[in-house]
Amino acid sequence: MNAADYDQWYRSGHGQWIGERETALIRGCLSPRSGESLLDVGCGTGFFTRALGASIYGLVVGADIDADWLAYARDQDRTGACYERADARALPHADKAVDLVTAITVLDFIDEDAAAVAEMVRVARRRVVIGVLNRNSLLWCQKGRDGGRGGYAGARWYTPADARRLFEGLPVARIRVQTAIVLPGGGRLARWLERRWPAWLPCGGVILLSADCRRD
Repeated sequence: MNAADYDQWYRSGHGQWIGERETALIRGCLSPRSGESLLDVGCGTGFFTRALGASIYGLVVGADIDADWLAYARDQDRTGACYERADARALPHADKAVDLVTAITVLDFIDEDAAAVAEMVRVARRRVVIGVLNRNSLLWCQKGRDGGRGGYAGARWYTPADARRLFEGLPVARIRVQTAIVLPGGGRLARWLERRWPAWLPCGGVILLSADCRRD
C-alpha cells in the first residue's frame, strides 16, 4: 500500500470515524499542556501528526524511517509540524528533549519493539502514549489471522498484558491501559456501542497505553 492509498482510507466514512475516535482518545491520554512539544514516532503519512498538531500549540515533529511516506506527510501538512527521517530504535534526540511522545500502530511492525519503547521513554519529559493492535479483538479475527491481510499483513498483535510489559524495567509510572474500536466496521451499531463500551474492557481493536515519565 502506498502513502496516498493509506491516507485515503481515513477519508472514507468508517475510516474517518475511526480516525477521529482514535485521535480523541490519544489526545485525552496525552493531556497536552499549553506550549508542550510532541514527537510522533513512526508517523507514516502524518495522519495522527496533523490531527494532534491541530490542537497542540508547541513544536510538533513527525518521525519515520520511510523517506517516501515522509515526503507525502510534509506535502499534506498545513499545521506547521516538522518531519524528520529517523529509526524508532535510535531516535536523534537528547534525553528528555520533548514533552510528549506517541507511536500509533508502529510497534506492530518493528522487530525490536522493546528497544523502540525504551527510546521513546528516553526522549520524553512527561508522557508516552502508545497504540498497538489487540490480539483479543474482532479486528484480529477479521484481519490478523494467518499472518494478516492487507495493511495488517505481517503485523504483531498484542494482548493488553503483552502491551503493558513493553514498559517493564523503564523509568515510568502510572501505566494506564484502555482499548477502543470494539466493532471495526464503523457503522451505526459500531458507533452506538463505542459510546457505551467501557474503555477498560480488553476487547477493542486498538490498545492504548500511556505512562508518565519519572523525573528521577
